[in-house]
Amino acid sequence: MSDAATRLHAIRSAVAEAAKVSRREASGVTIVAVSKNRSAAEIEELLQAGQRHFGENRVQEAQTKWPALRARYPDVVLHMVGQLQSNKADDAAALFDVIHSLDRPSLGTALAKAGWSGPTYVQVNIGEEEQKGGVTIAYLPTFLADTREAGLAIAGLMAIPPSEMEPSPYFALLAKLARRHDVSGLSMGMSGDFRSAVMLGATVVRIGTAFFED
Repeated sequence: MSDAATRLHAIRSAVAEAAKVSRREASGVTIVAVSKNRSAAEIEELLQAGQRHFGENRVQEAQTKWPALRARYPDVVLHMVGQLQSNKADDAAALFDVIHSLDRPSLGTALAKAGWSGPTYVQVNIGEEEQKGGVTIAYLPTFLADTREAGLAIAGLMAIPPSEMEPSPYFALLAKLARRHDVSGLSMGMSGDFRSAVMLGATVVRIGTAFFED
């Protein structure tokens, strides 16, 4: 078994264990391998091992890697997980299948104009951090209503908890907000905390380091 296959097996097993603890089916959790700053060769090892959901942070980087990879692996699902500039909306709509970082009205408008119809997660600034993107909790109801009116398909909510804090309370809060606003998807959890995220309802986990580094 290759190193990539070993890591993929370990991550799938950890997700399955966390799902079992919370009395969920592991099939209800999508594992996204975040491949920013990773070479096409590194990515292809995971593709050969069977991973099909991948995440990128920047449109331009994704454009240099993924057209050729997708020609060989047409069943790949590509997720935009980083902050997206409004002037890149057309390029993002053409390249990605899922967007996780809708965080402001201008981006929603740009995506609608670009004809974007894929699953879209609204990023919530769950820790009210000035340096982070995302919709504030107070503004979330209005933003969701406006986004739905614009015709975008809201798949769920996404958040990144404060780095120096225990993440579980923030995951629980995001799950509560999702229930309150009638959205089912929860994009939360990364390499260091995805088990907690799964136990608290994550439907998508975004894992980078654990896939590519020992």
